[in-house]
Amino acid sequence: MKALGIAGYSGSGKTTLIERLLPRLRAAGLRISMIKQSHHDFEVDVPGKDSWRFRAAGANEVLLTSPHRWMLVNELRGAPEPDLQEHLQRLSPCDLVLVEGYKHAAIPKLEVWRAANGRPWLHPDDANFIAVAADQAPPGKIRHFLLDDIGAISAFILEYAR
Repeated sequence: MKALGIAGYSGSGKTTLIERLLPRLRAAGLRISMIKQSHHDFEVDVPGKDSWRFRAAGANEVLLTSPHRWMLVNELRGAPEPDLQEHLQRLSPCDLVLVEGYKHAAIPKLEVWRAANGRPWLHPDDANFIAVAADQAPPGKIRHFLLDDIGAISAFILEYAR
């Protein structure tokens, strides 16, 4: 089971990008699961929220995690949040796990970046980044896609998954 991180700062468009990618990847025959890390408390599967949106967009499983609880629902009740590898082991077999959050995890990652956020690039300081989806060309030599080029980003992820 391969994992690909979708990493970037809040407001960069990670959730929207994933929501747009899921139907294409699923239509290409991939069975996809999601892990979403949140640093906030959350309620389970509230319509309009990310976990609900990922399911509606076609993810076979959604595992949402935060310091307060994780879902496929398990109340942590003060216990520490499990790490990414523990969560990956919980998932049913699939072709690809997209991981939103865990921006410093040691897994291959796609950076999502917007100039308007005014935040630094992540990929220059982390060799786990294999590509960037951004609204301008990134520094350095890394594969780059325009944020709205869903076709090219989907093709890249399909190539990675296979």
